[in-house]
This record gives sequence, structure tokens and C-alpha cells, in this order.
Amino acid sequence: MRDWIISETRDTGNNIPPDFDAAGKIAELQAAIETVIRGKSETVKFALIALLAKGHLLIEDVPGIGKTTLANALARALELSFQRIQFTSDLLPSDMIGLSIFNQKSGDFEWKAGPIFSNIVLADEINRATPKTQSALLEAMAEEQVTVEGVTRRLPLPFIVVATQNPSEHHGTYPLPESQLDRFMLRLHIGYPTLDDERNILRDRETSDPMNSVEPVMSQTEVLEMQRLVADVRFDDALLDYLLQIVDLTRKSESVELGISPRGTLALFRSAQAMAFIEGRDYCIADDVKRLVVPCFAHRLIVSSRTNALRGRTREAEQVLQDILQQVSVPI
Repeated sequence: MRDWIISETRDTGNNIPPDFDAAGKIAELQAAIETVIRGKSETVKFALIALLAKGHLLIEDVPGIGKTTLANALARALELSFQRIQFTSDLLPSDMIGLSIFNQKSGDFEWKAGPIFSNIVLADEINRATPKTQSALLEAMAEEQVTVEGVTRRLPLPFIVVATQNPSEHHGTYPLPESQLDRFMLRLHIGYPTLDDERNILRDRETSDPMNSVEPVMSQTEVLEMQRLVADVRFDDALLDYLLQIVDLTRKSESVELGISPRGTLALFRSAQAMAFIEGRDYCIADDVKRLVVPCFAHRLIVSSRTNALRGRTREAEQVLQDILQQVSVPI
């Protein structure tokens, strides 16, 4: 097992000390976020997985649970640029990406970058924007760039979109198409806190907002280095076969109309590497894959109408995936 302390012989890039303690930094980052998001350690861990695996995050839950708070806490704990975009029905692609404005003094068009040119972009209530505006995110999420008026502009790295949506109220919303959902590495549900955790939430906010005390604990250079380290995590052939069997069954199951795409397969592969890295291992195990199958795959599946009718529309994809996991032998 590796302790994830970079050796002195490694070329670590700009301003990374030779004894950089990645595991310690991750623990510090998670602790900082959990001062605001109480009792949701697993959810916070999954958010960090998306960040370190170079993925995007969709947080789906009822109002008031802490979706936006989680995104804000993540941004505050990282020394990265952050922009919040409130998605509404009148939001235009240019409001998000930017546009060229004519300068009368110079006689030229000047590019004015939009809020998407940030390291962390909070797409709040993403399903309230029109499909045209939603689709403006596709190139940015897939290729870390945007193309406007024939000119391609690179986005700052690291780049992560954290989107939120409310699944229980659909008035005035535009459901995300499959092509958009497939760009999100993980979909998370925060859920209600326990009574003890909710008591702590109230006590924390008696005199001040704990969000104001969250200080940056990780720099841009450190995040980029950790993303590079995640790609070095070992994934054995037997475990790879296990992952591919799960994917294959989603494509063959009678309960599923549309199985997992190769992009989804890669998302599970990368997120499992990030899970192992966060837990201090330089190798993946079967439990990394099993824990991530539902948050990584459930939003990508299209379940058959027959299965919807039998099980209802709330947890049908999750249940199908659990059934598939029962059919695949775990490698020893």
C-alpha cells in the first residue's frame, strides 16, 4: 500500500513540495466541507471522487437538503475560481459562455467571457433552463472547451460542473436528455439528515454561518497533481473483467432499454480509481466498483416501460443495477 507521499525524484510541476502529503490534504478537505454538510461523509467523499477523477457532478434531491451548500462548501475549500449560474427559462447560452461586444472606440469586437470560464461552475437548478441553453454545456463538459463564432477557447483546469435539480417538482422544467446526463460522472442524493445531525446544524447556525469559516485547504496546482496521481492507481485485469461484465449485463437485460455507454464505462473506471486514491490505496478493489455502480450508472440507464410499471418510477434504475450486481461473481 502506498501512503501517497510524492517522492523527491518525481517531477511534480509548479510549486508542489517533494513531501506533498496527498492523503493528509484529502482528509483536511473532507473535514472542511463536513463542517457545513453534517452527517453526509459518503456524499462528500463522492463529490471529491468526481473532482479528482476529472468528472462532473449532478446533485438531485428535494429543496432545502443542502445541494447548493455542498457545491459552495467544495468551492470555498479549494483555492479555485468559482461561479454560480442560476438556470432559468430565460437564460441564454451567451449568458453562460460569453459573447463578442463591439467596442466603438477601437472599432473591433472584444470577447467577454461568461461565468463558465471558471474552475468550478455551479449550474443551479439546471433543468429549469431551455434545452438550447442546457446543450451549450455539452462541449464544455466533454472537451473542456467552448466554441463561439468559429473560435475555440480552452477552459481553465481543473474544470468541474456541479449541477443541481429537484426531481419531485416538474412544473416549468425541461428534463435533461440522455446525452446531457451521460456527461455527469456521478449523480448523488443527499437525503434528509438524522435528528442528531439536524440538531447540530441548528446549533452551528445559532450565532453565525459555518460557511464563513471554511478556508481554502488545497490549491489549483495540488488538485491537478492529485488528478494525475489518480490515473496511476492500478486496476487489475480480473477487476476490469468484473466491471465489463456489469456493463454488458446492462446492455442485455430485458429490464433495460438503453444500457451503459462506453463513456459510462470509463466514468466507473476513473471514479473507482479515485475512490481507491481517497482511501489511501494505489490499487482498486471490487468494493470500489460496487459502491460506485449506482451513483455512476443509475442516471444513464433507460429502464423499460414494463419495469417502470412493475416497480414505479422512483428507484427502478437503482434496483435493476442491484439485481445485476447479484448476478456477477466478485473476483477473488
